[in-house]
Parts: sequence; structure tokens; C-alpha cells
Amino acid sequence: MTESVQQPAAGEQAPSNELTINDLNAMKVIIDIASSRGAFKPNEMVAVGQTYTKLTTFLESVAAQQAANPAPATPAAPATGA
Repeated sequence: MTESVQQPAAGEQAPSNELTINDLNAMKVIIDIASSRGAFKPNEMVAVGQTYTKLTTFLESVAAQQAANPAPATPAAPATGA
């Protein structure tokens, strides 16, 4: 059996497999919403809570690192006179 991989058409970008900080923040919000709506069974709450705590701790440490080491500002492009 052979597998074929579809290449994106011209002008399209391939989907990214990267997991970003924004994705992790979205996951945290999803857990918040799902738990507030009762989506988890009581026996699942420990695992959900532990994962949520790890995620929150990681996001807080990233935020602290970014605050301690702000990215250098990119210089503005020079204005061109017309």
C-alpha cells in the first residue's frame, strides 16, 4: 500500500505542526470552558487539574522570562519622501 502526500497548491501554505504559546493559552481556555460546563467526569478531574496546573505554571514561567528578557524592538523603516 502506498501513501500519497498532497502538496499545497501554488500560493497556499502547508499547515504548521508547531505548537505555540498562543496554542497553549487556547488550550488553557478550552480546559476552563469545558470544566465549567461539566465536560469532565469526577474521576477525570485529577488528571485534568494536574495538566491544567502544569500548563499554567509553564505559561507563567514563559511570561516571566519574556518580561525579564524583552525582545529587542525592530527599528522602524525610514520614511521615504515622495
